[in-house]
Order: sequence, then C-alpha cells, then structure tokens
Amino acid sequence: MSLTEQLPALQVVVPLLTAPLIVLLRDPRLSWAAAAASSAMTFSIAIAITLSVLQTGEMIYLMGNWPAPYGIELRIDPLSALLLLIISGAASLSLIFGRQSLEDNVGTTRLPLFYAAWLIAVAGLCGIAVTGDAFNVFVFMEISSLASYVLISAGPDRRALTAVFKYLIMGTIGATFYLIGVGLVYMMTGTLNFADMEARIAEVSDQKPILVAAGFITIGLALKAAVFPLHLWLPRAYTYAPHIVTAFLAASSTKVALYVLLRFDFLVFQGNLIDHALQFASFAAPLALLGIMVGTAVAMVEGNLKRLLAYSSVAQVGYILLGASFSDTAGLSAGIVHMFNHALAKGTLFLAVAAFAMRAASLRLEALAGLGRSMPWTSAAFVLAGASLVGIPGTAGFISKWLLLQAAFAQGWLGIICVVIVVLSSLGAVYYIWRVIEQLYFGSVDQARQATTREAPAILVLGIWVGALANVFFGLVPDLPLSLSSSAASDLLRHLP
Repeated sequence: MSLTEQLPALQVVVPLLTAPLIVLLRDPRLSWAAAAASSAMTFSIAIAITLSVLQTGEMIYLMGNWPAPYGIELRIDPLSALLLLIISGAASLSLIFGRQSLEDNVGTTRLPLFYAAWLIAVAGLCGIAVTGDAFNVFVFMEISSLASYVLISAGPDRRALTAVFKYLIMGTIGATFYLIGVGLVYMMTGTLNFADMEARIAEVSDQKPILVAAGFITIGLALKAAVFPLHLWLPRAYTYAPHIVTAFLAASSTKVALYVLLRFDFLVFQGNLIDHALQFASFAAPLALLGIMVGTAVAMVEGNLKRLLAYSSVAQVGYILLGASFSDTAGLSAGIVHMFNHALAKGTLFLAVAAFAMRAASLRLEALAGLGRSMPWTSAAFVLAGASLVGIPGTAGFISKWLLLQAAFAQGWLGIICVVIVVLSSLGAVYYIWRVIEQLYFGSVDQARQATTREAPAILVLGIWVGALANVFFGLVPDLPLSLSSSAASDLLRHLP
C-alpha cells in the first residue's frame, strides 16, 4: 500500500504513539518539541487527507486488511475531513504558539505528562472522526474524555477540580446513554459498522428498539455537545481550564459530538425510521433556538471574559443544530460550515484571552481596561476574531450566518421566527463583544500600570494573528469549507427525497 493509503491510520497512530515517548523524555523543552512536532504532523496528515477526499472521494482503510463488518474500518468522507482539519489545526495552533502560557498555568515539572495527555486527547478526537465503527466511537470518546479531564484540571485554579468533576459526571452519563443506544442497535442488527448498520436497520421488522436507541444516542451526544439545556458542564470547564486548553477544546470538542450526532441521525436513522426527519427537527429546533437565546443573553451580562465566551459557545452550538434541524442541503451545509468557522473564531478568541491573562490581574472585564493601548497587536486580533463571531462581512462567520439565514427563509413562517432569533442573537453578540472592546480601548487605567504593561510574548501574538487572518481569509475565500460542507450535506441527506 502507498503512504497515501495509510494516512487514515497514521492520523490516529502518530499522536497516540508519541504520547508515551514524551513521558520518557521528562525534559519540558524536549517534550514540548516532540508534542508540537507530532501535532504539526497530524495537521499535515489531515490536510493531505482532505486534498485526497476532494480529488478522489471517500477514503476507506481496513485495519489488518479484515473486511467490514468483521474487521475495523476507517472511513473518511468530506465531513470527517473537515472535522480532522478542525481538531488537528486547533491542537497545533494552540500547542505550538501557546507554550509560554502553558508553562505559566501548568508548571514545568508536570509538562511532560500534560503534553502526553494532550496528544492522547488529539488521538481520541481524531479517532472518532475516522472510525467507521459505532463502538470504536465510544472507545475513542472515552480516550479523549479521560485525557480532557486531565488537561482541564492541570491549571493553578483549584476550582478546576470541581469543574472537572461535573464534566466527568455529565460526560459519563452522555457516554452511557450513547453506549446503551448502540447496544440496542447491535441487538437488532448484529453489526457495529456504520455502513452495515445503515443497510440492516431497514430489514428490522420491529422498529421500537431502534426508536429507543435513537433517543438514547441523540440525548447522550447532545449532552457531550453541550446542547441546551445539557450545557451546564461547559461554562465551568472552559473558565477554569488552562487558557490554551480552553482554546483547543472550545474549537474542537463539541464539534466532534455534533459530528457523531449528525452521522447517526441522518445516515443511520433518518433513512430507515418513519418520520425521523420530523422527530429530529421537533427535538433539535426548539433546543437550538433556546440555546441561541439563553447563551446570548447570559453572555451579554457576564463579567468574566472566559465565561462570556463560554456562554457564547452555547449559542453557537445552537446555530449549528438549527441548520441541521432544517433537514435540507442548504440548512445542513450552513450548520456544517459554521462548525468550521466557529472553531476559527472561538479558538482565536481564547488564544487572545491567554495573552490577556498573562498581563492582566484577572479576566474580569474591568481588569482589561487599557490593554488595547498596551497590547495593541493582541487586542486588534481579538477585534478581528470577534467580528467573525458576530458575522461581520469579510469574515468567516458572516459566510455561515448568511447561509443559515438563507436556509431559514426557505422554511416558511417558522423560518421567519428563526431568522428573527438569529438576527437578534447576532445583535446581542455585537453588544457583548463591544463590552470587551470598550474596556480594551476606552477603559480608564492609571498611567503607571499602563507604562509597565507590555505586549504578550511574540510567539503567542504570532499564533493569535495566524488565527485572526484565517478568519479573514476564509471569509474572503471560503471555497474549501463550502466545498466540504456541501458535499457532506449531500452525503448525509442521500436517503431523503
């Protein structure tokens, strides 16, 4: 087999095998270099896979050359490729450019173990994206979750421990629900392979266990994705995790759960269960709209910058789910491309937060007063990423929000309600992003403090600007995410008339 054919396996193997080697290195600098090199290689593999998928279509890799469903199959389609870019890109950008922040938050003595956990989380998340087996999704889900618990609890704030405990409980419940659902599907079909499962469900005479399975799987994954009102673990986890960890997880973790949710509900269930599209829309649309409204409302009054952005993520998950609830190509494409664009914006914003945290006394908004003058490069990048989150024309966020509005208009009078809520939420985003900008540039600060505050380390500022410019680039040249998202939507909806 050629090297290109081995890429799906290498996507998981490279970070997974590097993790134990990093523990053996012990030296913080060497361990960071090895972890950064592994993350960069993982990102390069994701890019190569994406180019191959765009050129030749779906990639299939049989572990041990055993054919599915008897062996484990790795299957990468446009949706998987887009997710791999998000995961590996967020991991690489955060780890390579956030080294100084990690040393400040984690401490040098624990860094080798921390970097090993980081790569295990990357391997687990990538494994979810590439596997074609429902049970292996659970295995990789647990691998990434356990590693994420370690990453979140590694910071100096002891409140991270209670945040991790809540995340652990909620994550365990979600994984258990998912596993129960998969078990019921296996009981009725005798297979765990997604493609085989999709074909065999249609042959099941008694659909009631499948309906129950759909309920368990959907609720379990909604909990993992922080869909309102199952989002309560997310604000505390994002707030008290090390800042670079928040940048990585905010860009990738909820997107992975949404990816599995879309794959199950559209490919496995929707083509085989009567009226499942209506059932999914009845479940997803109200929760998406409530999440958009509540997440935005809380962000508008929140005084801590990380919690503000965390509640903003609850609203952004609502945007993605709302697009999916339309169950048509336009809506699903808008939701999928927003996964990519939100990862760009929110990852960049949390990297900027990491820079502010290195110079400000706290992350209360009033503590950021004047940093726009003493940290001009970081603040300008924050404004650009914030503009993308709001959906200002010329940024990536505008593309997905515009597509979502177009898809909503096609839904009739219910779609008009969705349009109104999305527009009001975007105006709310203008307000809470402006609250931060107002403090950065117009907040009052004594001259002595302003004179002693300096810009963040150059390497971190460079990483923030890579993310900020990516938001602008994909706002002006959105061909790649649009091509992948439209292909993914067409594939997910192939069962619908």
